[in-house]
Amino acid sequence: MNKKLFILLIALMSLSLLGIIFVQGYWISNSYKTKEDQFNFNVKQVLIEVAKQVQFREAEDYYNVYSGLADSVEKPDNIAISELIYSTRDDNTNETIIFSDGILAEDYKISSNLLDYETDSFQFKKITNKKTTRKIKKGIDEEGDTEVITESFRRLEDHERNQFEDFFKNIAAKQPIHKRVTTEEIDSYLKEQLKSRDVKSTYSFAIFSNGLATKVRSKNFKLDPGSTYEVPLFVNDELNTSYQLYVNFSEKEKDVLNSILGMAVLSLVFTGVIVIAFANALSQIFRQRQISQIKSDFINNMTHEFKTPIATINLALDALKNPKVKDNQEFLSRYLGMIRDENKRMHAQVENVLRISKLEKNELDLPKERIKLHDVVEDAISHVSLIVEDKGGYVKTHFGALKSSVLGNESHLTNVIVNLLDNAIKYSEDSPKIDVFTENAKNAIFVKIRDQGIGMSKAVQKKIFEKFYREHTGDIHNVKGHGLGLAYVKRILDDHDAQIYVESDKDKGSTFIIKLHLIS
Repeated sequence: MNKKLFILLIALMSLSLLGIIFVQGYWISNSYKTKEDQFNFNVKQVLIEVAKQVQFREAEDYYNVYSGLADSVEKPDNIAISELIYSTRDDNTNETIIFSDGILAEDYKISSNLLDYETDSFQFKKITNKKTTRKIKKGIDEEGDTEVITESFRRLEDHERNQFEDFFKNIAAKQPIHKRVTTEEIDSYLKEQLKSRDVKSTYSFAIFSNGLATKVRSKNFKLDPGSTYEVPLFVNDELNTSYQLYVNFSEKEKDVLNSILGMAVLSLVFTGVIVIAFANALSQIFRQRQISQIKSDFINNMTHEFKTPIATINLALDALKNPKVKDNQEFLSRYLGMIRDENKRMHAQVENVLRISKLEKNELDLPKERIKLHDVVEDAISHVSLIVEDKGGYVKTHFGALKSSVLGNESHLTNVIVNLLDNAIKYSEDSPKIDVFTENAKNAIFVKIRDQGIGMSKAVQKKIFEKFYREHTGDIHNVKGHGLGLAYVKRILDDHDAQIYVESDKDKGSTFIIKLHLIS
């Protein structure tokens, strides 16, 4: 894929994901705000209704008082009677029940001599509701007829109720607040109204007079501007009042949050899954691109490595066709030796690739037996000694370990040491100077292979055991290889339950440290 197109797709996908996260955040915030507004609206309606109920109850109490007072004054100026009568008959018992529901409305004028009020007289309407029940059986009236007489403030017209309320407000205002309404009454009204609006939050309340708390209050009430609501009590026509009912919902935010918590959590979980999946997909994409690049480099290097021996073999074969060479045993042996060496070189490269492939598929059988690690190190050094001597260097051993018996595969452990020694030789710009140390620590043996080569950076140290990895030095590879040697070393040591790590500084050499478990 084109690099620019790839970057554009990643950018668009990232922007889309950020957009999804923003939309989810906006939705959660908006849902919280909506629920909070709904809570505020319900609470305000509850308080308004409670204030109305308190005021209506007080008016009704005064009405009942003045209804009794009206009976002791002069006859009413105007009387209106309305009555509804209906009956039912039971054929089985031969009973007839007659019901009557009558309303008596009387207009009284109460003198100011009887009241502590500013006006000379007060026009007062009294509503009396009279209900009777009479049973008749076989044409004979039975005893036990019932009659219910009640005086009803609720049946008054709105303007009549308002007129009465205006009258008694000045009288009621002279009473202390705790005689006009009780804590239990406020609490009862609040519970009823909150339940009707499905508001389950805990609350506390208090009535204040001109900014000062009164006796009418619940326990542990605190005035918190963020969670306290207020409504005026006992308001007159001019909307003046000295009393305020405050209700505090201390768990308001918690309750509002709980109302959207389920959907919010699901939304966040799904968004998190998308983010994790996207991050993982990006990681896999970049890793695949890196592997693809590394494999391309490997193929190029492998082609370069094979090109030289193939060309050498071709030249040697062409030389062997020369009649002069056929008769010269010295030249013949030389060219045949070149062909054999180059063939071995290509065979070794192929074996290296196949070995890694088998390791990844777990097809490489590694039988283990008791071996002396010092013997393995000595054998590995013998494989590279001629190369080191040819370059004018050395490999010195410093066996400080008193015990070196381990459970392992001698052949593959030898290859591990050879690979590490070969690395030390390749990455030494001058004559290779290599020291091999061993030491015991508890139930383990440590093998340290130290060189004085070019070293490596911290970033390179983290990746050197990855397959196909080679340090980038531009387009020129002064050191030939395919990035397979250390990957093979790591895989073999993992199979032996061993550990390997490296200590290195740029231009100061490297030390590879192997830790294997001892056996008794």
